[in-house]
Amino acid sequence: MAAAALVAVVGSLSMLAQHLGQSWQSSWPAYDDYFSASDSVFSWGRWLLGDISEPTFYKHELASLGLCVGAFFAWLAAYRGSRWQGFPIAYGSGLWPWILAASTLSLLLNQLLWGWTLTNTGNWQPTFVVFVSLPAATVLLLGRGWRVAMLGAVMGPLLVTPLALLLINYLCIPMGWPAVIGGVGAMALGSVTAFYLYRVFRGAIAVWVRLPVKPHEMLLEQGPRHEARFGAGWTVRRILADFSESQFYGNEWAGLGLIVGVLLAVALNPLGPAYGSLLLPQILVGQAMTSAIGTILWRRKWMEKGWYPTYVPVVSVVPACVIDLGGSPEVIILSACAGALIGPPLASWVSEHLPSDFHPYIGNMLSMALSTLTIILWLRGVLGM
Repeated sequence: MAAAALVAVVGSLSMLAQHLGQSWQSSWPAYDDYFSASDSVFSWGRWLLGDISEPTFYKHELASLGLCVGAFFAWLAAYRGSRWQGFPIAYGSGLWPWILAASTLSLLLNQLLWGWTLTNTGNWQPTFVVFVSLPAATVLLLGRGWRVAMLGAVMGPLLVTPLALLLINYLCIPMGWPAVIGGVGAMALGSVTAFYLYRVFRGAIAVWVRLPVKPHEMLLEQGPRHEARFGAGWTVRRILADFSESQFYGNEWAGLGLIVGVLLAVALNPLGPAYGSLLLPQILVGQAMTSAIGTILWRRKWMEKGWYPTYVPVVSVVPACVIDLGGSPEVIILSACAGALIGPPLASWVSEHLPSDFHPYIGNMLSMALSTLTIILWLRGVLGM
């Protein structure tokens, strides 16, 4: 009941926000203003901030700021030992500031190296991929410090972004596949390459970052192995936390901040978030629904393992299907159910079969690619699209 109530609340608030946004004239920029605005510095800043929330398909500066404010609150509460901290941010590693630093530096370097693709095409390009992939995973593998952060920040634009540009522009677009398939595929392939290089040059890296890196020490555990209770309150908190898992935060305050930010964005201008598609309410409802189904369906896995990738369809299957096939109830319900059923166990299985010095998020990325492609092709056939 609690999960259903949360889905209903999220859906009602998103529709109310969009109605408000359509009922008044707002001067807040729309998505298309990224490419048509005369103030290139302002547009660049908006695009950079938007990259932080793009994994959830929101692509909006207010959503990104909400996420960061919520994450900072969770980190500060954890630092002070407050009971209000929620799920331990960044899996209880204490590395959230370094994850944020590495990911943000990587975004800046990414713009320097690949920002020309936006100028040349005048269209969307996957510049966000470094914020939710290799830089953060490098910090979780190797630990704190500016040298580790810089290593991850540099490797992201060198290995992940070029693969994303190639896969999306020369595979996904010609084949008519959602761009998320190429994006997460690039994250997985680029990270596999980086982790192999970390293994080959382990000694040099250990000296340079000043850490005693060994193969069995490179994999961070996924935080506490149990909760006091797995009842209605835990379920609601877990659904909210799933919204921030792609950034490696995994905290309900961060997820709540992200949702509040995107609701404010759509209230100010419905053509701002979700690429100006006007599908933000449908995306949000589907995301909350698939997380709720997955959390309930795989609750036993959460209890046994301490962590389970129920967030996989939240940032892949459902929003990709809604953007591609529209926001009809059939698309939302079928994609939410299929994503929750297929995505998490596939991700878990792949992650469990990775080498111990490869971060398990690779399995999540591969599951996103495979489950999104499979489900969207199935839905096109079922719905005759």
